[in-house]
Amino acid sequence: MALAVIRTPSLEPWKPLRKKPLPAGRPREWYVTHNRRLKAMRLAIALLDAGVYVPSKATNATIRTTADHLGIHPPSDTTCRMVRAMIRYGR
Repeated sequence: MALAVIRTPSLEPWKPLRKKPLPAGRPREWYVTHNRRLKAMRLAIALLDAGVYVPSKATNATIRTTADHLGIHPPSDTTCRMVRAMIRYGR
């Protein structure tokens, strides 16, 4: 017999995660790719929250408008492709 456990929410206030410095000694391209992935992830999450669930609806203009609303620099075409890929395979 399965037993359901109901958890009560924590009463502690929400604290943001602390940023850690990136590891030193990697090639520059690694840092560029890492930051691009983080940016694409933020944009994909924002688009999914806004109701954009299909990659064909996430045009470059839509992604760049979302970035502007979030206060993020406009993404490149490569980052826009990465956002669409995250939406496509994130289901």
